[in-house]
Amino acid sequence: MVKTNGKQVDPQELDLEHELPAADETTDEQGKSAGAESSAPATDTELQRIRSERDTLLDRLARSQAEFENARKRAAKEQQEFRDFATADAIKALLPAIDSFERALNAPASQPNEFRNGVELIYKQLQDALSKLGVRPVPAKGQRFDPHVHEAIEMVETSDVPDHQVIDELQKGYKLKERLLRPAMVRVAQNSKH
Repeated sequence: MVKTNGKQVDPQELDLEHELPAADETTDEQGKSAGAESSAPATDTELQRIRSERDTLLDRLARSQAEFENARKRAAKEQQEFRDFATADAIKALLPAIDSFERALNAPASQPNEFRNGVELIYKQLQDALSKLGVRPVPAKGQRFDPHVHEAIEMVETSDVPDHQVIDELQKGYKLKERLLRPAMVRVAQNSKH
């Protein structure tokens, strides 16, 4: 017998008192393993949820990419259709001039005066068609040389006109509204006295 706090205790009882019961150890180990097992199903459930979310996001991404590609193709098609429509309008405006050319070429060559009148009419029809499309000739002859709309082909020494004035137009220039389509090719006066 051993005395503890003034009491006599059997050593086997003392060990039993201070030791954890075997049943408690088993219960604790089972609790730990049960906790591990309960967290494993929770982890599997979480993993399945994350995979499902990933699959949903990948599906949405694929759909978004397909929608973007379809929108890009649709926009390119619409732009091409618009260009074709605009080209068709321009061609329709020029068709009367082509008809007049055909009539002039089929006319007998015995009357050169009528042929010239026909060509002048065709020229006027072309000018009208271009005007309806917004095309205007660039003013050149008699104007001050402007490098934005004129292309100087030659500088001519002369005292008859002011310096840098366009004295001759070799080829007309044209603008579409405010956009330069082609500069006018001109001869420009060079007058060192003025």
